[in-house]
Amino acid sequence: MRLGIAIDSRLCMACYCCFTACKDEHCGHGTALSAPQPMMGQFWMDIREWERGDSSRRIKTATVPTPCSHCGEPACLRAAKDGAAYKRPDGIVIIDPEKAKGQRAIVDACPIHAVYWNEELSLPQKCTMCAELLDDPNYLSHLGDPGLKVPRCVEACPNRALVFGDLDDPESEIAKRIAEGRVTQLEPLLGQETGVVHLNVPTVFLAGTVYYPKEEEEVCIGAKVRLTCEETGESWETETNYFGDWEVEWLPKDKTIQIEILHEGHKPVHCTARTESDHYVAMTWLEKE
Repeated sequence: MRLGIAIDSRLCMACYCCFTACKDEHCGHGTALSAPQPMMGQFWMDIREWERGDSSRRIKTATVPTPCSHCGEPACLRAAKDGAAYKRPDGIVIIDPEKAKGQRAIVDACPIHAVYWNEELSLPQKCTMCAELLDDPNYLSHLGDPGLKVPRCVEACPNRALVFGDLDDPESEIAKRIAEGRVTQLEPLLGQETGVVHLNVPTVFLAGTVYYPKEEEEVCIGAKVRLTCEETGESWETETNYFGDWEVEWLPKDKTIQIEILHEGHKPVHCTARTESDHYVAMTWLEKE
């Protein structure tokens, strides 16, 4: 059994329920697995948000809930001395609240900055995946099956963006969600097995708007837009919507994309864009053939 959490960024609406539930559980509540989490300065469930787009015509936000990833080969374990950090048989990584005192190197070792330093206690701290609750035979969560045990963050999510379960069981809900989804692990952890699996973390989008010839002053609905990556040959197709807008998400980063816009009775339009960041390409006016 390997316990884990799948986090679907596409379903996260930045309500901070998971963040609040984590604080509620761990602030002022020390256990054998962790000292109390300070109210300020630590984000065991860190809601990382950023603004996407380079034009006021297409601005979006991305939201990625980010706890400790409970890595298969944890950097914090390599940095820890005298057994100050360890991985349980179920895959959960724990920092010992007694043995880890004074070991600031554990904080510095984390590639996603999910380990925090408690200045007052001189102690590194992080998400425990609520292992103290999972180990408690008397703990019952309020999610689904009355006997199902899940971390507090998972229990609190109203949009089911977080799913908990056995990653090694192909019939578990978490395994099915991962198999059906788009796995987009955090960049510093690419290629590494982790207990927290991120789904649908955005990469780069390109977007634009297509109009009929200028004299018609009308957006073009149903124009075909084809994107082709020069470096890989991959291609993507879409159509303009009722507002004349088009958008293609999940593009590879730092590539050159050839864009072709086609609409019956009008001349093709060609342009090029780079995917160094999210980009609104242009307002495009068609010309009649």
